Amino acid sequence: MTAAPPPRTRGRPAGAADQDVRARLLDAALARFAAHGIAATSMAQVAKHAGVTPAMVHYYFDNRDRLLDALVDERVAPLIEHVWAASDDEAADPRLLLQGVIARMTAGVASRPWLPPLWIGEILNESGLLRGRLFARLPLPRLRGLTQALAALQAQGALHPDIEPRLVFVSVLGLAMLPFAVAGQQRHLPDGTPLAADVVARHASALLLHGLGQPVPTRKPA
Repeated sequence: MTAAPPPRTRGRPAGAADQDVRARLLDAALARFAAHGIAATSMAQVAKHAGVTPAMVHYYFDNRDRLLDALVDERVAPLIEHVWAASDDEAADPRLLLQGVIARMTAGVASRPWLPPLWIGEILNESGLLRGRLFARLPLPRLRGLTQALAALQAQGALHPDIEPRLVFVSVLGLAMLPFAVAGQQRHLPDGTPLAADVVARHASALLLHGLGQPVPTRKPA
């Protein structure tokens, strides 16, 4: 006779169901935080959005700080790693690296509608609750490497002399992120069609790389 399985602890899902509930809670938290801000969102509201009890949120994440750590570690950090996963060709040419970073970043942001509002409200904002967590996970060696490679191009005369290498990645962030951050306002523009990720990537790459070219000679007055 087969022994009966041990009883499950009340309120605690097991196996795949356990992971499903946890993922739903992360999705619910991202949606609520993006729409209303982290400070204005309670754990009970996250639970309601996910369709579970508040006790389930505390079971999986203990408190809000643990939930925020999980969001950054599991939803934001993998995107950062993917964005900086350069091919051999990109590693050899900072201009190709910029194109790759822009393409991967725009595709990643386009598939994560919660990211632009969180970027503005919780990362750019000095009092944002994700700011320190995200900065601690930035790939600083890669950022420094890009800056140094651009500075070397500039020293060789292959980079516009007015470009500040330390500001290039800041420009990349703006060009790749802001179009999605203001997507809700596009209906007020003459053509309110939402911009696709590949369109944003091509525009950002063309605009930035054109600016990285040689300066156009100034015409002398006739």
